[in-house]
Amino acid sequence: MSAVIEVTQVNKTYASGFVALRDINLSIRRSEIFALLGPNGAGKTTLISIICGLVNASSGQVWVDGHDNVRDYRAARRKIGLVPQELTADAFEKVWNTVSFSRGLFGKPPDPEHIEKVLRDLMLWEKKDNQLRTLSGGMKRRVLIAKALAHEPDILFLDEPTAGVDVELRREMWAVVRSLRSNGVTIILTTHYIEEAEEMADRVGVINHGEITLVEDKTELMRKLGKKQLTLYLQQPLTHIPEALTPYRLELMAQGHELVFTYDSQTERSGITALLNDLYQANIRFTDLHTRQSSLEEIFVSLVRARE
Repeated sequence: MSAVIEVTQVNKTYASGFVALRDINLSIRRSEIFALLGPNGAGKTTLISIICGLVNASSGQVWVDGHDNVRDYRAARRKIGLVPQELTADAFEKVWNTVSFSRGLFGKPPDPEHIEKVLRDLMLWEKKDNQLRTLSGGMKRRVLIAKALAHEPDILFLDEPTAGVDVELRREMWAVVRSLRSNGVTIILTTHYIEEAEEMADRVGVINHGEITLVEDKTELMRKLGKKQLTLYLQQPLTHIPEALTPYRLELMAQGHELVFTYDSQTERSGITALLNDLYQANIRFTDLHTRQSSLEEIFVSLVRARE
């Protein structure tokens, strides 16, 4: 799949001496949903701002659909829609007017049909004549997305797009994002809601202390790093684990009523069959069992901690 964004050896050091980004190399594929994860201050917003041409890199180069975003800024910027974290807008402006105005900023001719479609898709049509100051925080967030889509960009950056939005509206916005991707729009998402990345992303990038520490297909990342656990609910509680079962590195939980086996999901043999046989030989019986795999949140936390 061809790349729509190429970031090469990008560094950013502010006048204060603070190093925000170090040797960033990143390739975003066309028509994918890419989730950029990282703790506060990791460099997510700085990187997005540099790609969008809002902040100058100290060194390095960014290409947006074949356009150098410094030498050919206007062409590169026309390709991009940006939804910032901050709810910045003219409080007394009406929804229709502010979205239409955003289209004009990019030199696009008026297109009432497109603006109507965007507002309807984002469930803002009934609010089109409302002043922004009358809207809820979630509605204002959706207006920002509408403004970013007004000029029909090929690439959409969503910087914490569902911050302050309730769960129901968040899921509705996920549906909108998926429909955009199905129409060929590339989505780059930063989020603190790990379930958002787990639900939506094709690939995941982790940034920490200004460095990209990992870029991986989401499913492959979870396959590689996601631990699987088998929990056995015992008929009779154990006070200790028999010595014969020591190689399995089992854990006793719930006052000895549960036995937990953690295994590597990558190996051809998980060891479960041998474990169950050895449990039978040790006269340990169970009433039920349950398996679970690490969530993307657990993987993310472990990656960040490992690099601190």
